Parts: sequence; structure tokens; C-alpha cells
Amino acid sequence: MAEHTSSSITIEAAPADVMRVIADFARYPDWTGEVKEAEVLATDAQGRAEQVHLVMDAGAIKDDQTLAYTWKGDSEVSWTLVKSQMLRSLDGSYLLKPAGPGATEVTYRLTVDVKIPMLGMIKRKAEKVIIDRALAGLKKRVESREQ
Repeated sequence: MAEHTSSSITIEAAPADVMRVIADFARYPDWTGEVKEAEVLATDAQGRAEQVHLVMDAGAIKDDQTLAYTWKGDSEVSWTLVKSQMLRSLDGSYLLKPAGPGATEVTYRLTVDVKIPMLGMIKRKAEKVIIDRALAGLKKRVESREQ
């Protein structure tokens, strides 16, 4: 089984409010550093994205990728790679748990396998940077919308 990297953060908002920001792919370029474009290709019966095309620019790594999403209410969303230029596989998820009145603990898990050879230690470090930036951006975006 592939190793994954995960990290958590507490956001001062209800899980539904956090999930609303996560599900708003059109706004990803506003609050994520790496996502330059996001286009929803297919939606489910509830109107949430099932497939999303992303244009990524993380400095040395630039990629076009399509991800498939699975939603579990306002408590979890997971995704897996459909196609990419740079990646062999990518699996991730956000897990949201209430953390007291008006707060949510968000855990982001990520497993990435690139097509180019890369040491596992370096890959985990890259995953950690991606996760930490995403969680910080999500927290800032959600909490700024609350005020």
C-alpha cells in the first residue's frame, strides 16, 4: 500500500461552510497557490463536481490534470486521478469533523506518485508542503468569508 501524508487544522466555521468552500472549484485560483484554472467537467445529482480539470503551477512542476471526486455529505470528499501529464497516481481527501461550537477539524490526506523518479522522502516532503499550503489557504478563505 502506498504511503500517504496527512495534516489537520481547525477552522472557525461549521463543517457545511467549510465544505461549501471546498466544493467551489471556480474560486480555487483565488485561494490556492498552485491551482491556476479549475473547470468542472461533470456534476452529480446534488450539483457537486464529479470530475474537475485543473491547471496546476507549483513552480518547477506544471501539470494539467483531471480528478474524479466522491462526496459524503458535508463530512468528506475524496478524489482520485483520472489523467495527468506529470502524475502516475494521486489520491486525496478532506475529512471534516465538528470541533466544538462553530469550529471544524479538517484533515487532508494525500498520496502522489509522479512519473519521473523521485525519492520517497522528497515525495513526502512535497506532499506535506502541498497539504500545509492548502489547509492554510482553506482556513484563510473560510474564516474571511465568515466575517
